[in-house]
Amino acid sequence: MKIEFPGLFDLQVNGFAGVDFNNPGMSTAELDRAAEAMLRTGVTRFLPTLISAPLEDFVVCARVLARWKHPGNVGIHAEGPYLSPTEARGAHPERHLVAASVEDFRQRQDAAEGRIVLVTLAPEVPGALELIEHLVDAGVHVAIGHSNADPARVRDAVRAGATLSTHLGNGCAPGLPRHPNLIWEQLASDELTACFIADGHHLPAATLKSMIRAKTPARTALVTDATAGAAAPPGRYRLGTLEVERGNDGRVVLPGTPKLAGSALTLDQAVARTVRETGFGLEDVLPMASTVPAASVGASPAGRVVAEWDAGVASLTVVHASA
Repeated sequence: MKIEFPGLFDLQVNGFAGVDFNNPGMSTAELDRAAEAMLRTGVTRFLPTLISAPLEDFVVCARVLARWKHPGNVGIHAEGPYLSPTEARGAHPERHLVAASVEDFRQRQDAAEGRIVLVTLAPEVPGALELIEHLVDAGVHVAIGHSNADPARVRDAVRAGATLSTHLGNGCAPGLPRHPNLIWEQLASDELTACFIADGHHLPAATLKSMIRAKTPARTALVTDATAGAAAPPGRYRLGTLEVERGNDGRVVLPGTPKLAGSALTLDQAVARTVRETGFGLEDVLPMASTVPAASVGASPAGRVVAEWDAGVASLTVVHASA
């Protein structure tokens, strides 16, 4: 059956179609090519995402992205470098992590010409709560992620103004206590919109289903956390200073390890998988990939998408998308 819906909105895209947004040498032509490939998956607006990296690399990448006047580019998502140095950091190199400070962020925002609209940080790192308050006052949205915070610190971050959870259920230390822990605390916080990577690798189906039930569709945003391996063949790609490997099954890891390093997910695939794995209807899931994430950063979806929907197998195929 043919359906039509608002353009999809992705809050977390590290790269796409062979292009790494964390490469200081990226060109506008490459960025345009990645955006065109995203459009073919129904994504009309997105936040190019910069992970923890040497300051000089971040500055160059941020400047290129800030001056890329593509209509789909809503602003930059800075994922780090104010993250936990524990295993909760995931693939973020520990050597590139720094304490949170207003001065450090100002350097990054100056380089980005004011285009950073979302910052993911760990609320327990030194200076984090003060930085959250500064970001909120400056109109920058704050997400909790790659954190090993205790529940009290999560509550402190929410009181300071954090409104999002970055890829909840991932970016946390293994071996958390059953309860209390930072996952339960974020699930219980009605102030937080939770982002999920529904690729079958980051979260088991039962976990995804339970978490969305807890947050409700109105407080759930689907994201890809896509790397250059998304919409690209299996093989090795770059993610800033890292080499990552996309397998035949779409799983993206640090080579030779089981450690996830972003994804090869596309947002249309995330919508279809969420319907299959959670039992929510398409009418509930589509907003999780469009209006909900857009509203979470004070924006709105753009354009329209025409797609074929096979309800029998929950398959979504984009036919045409316009920004």
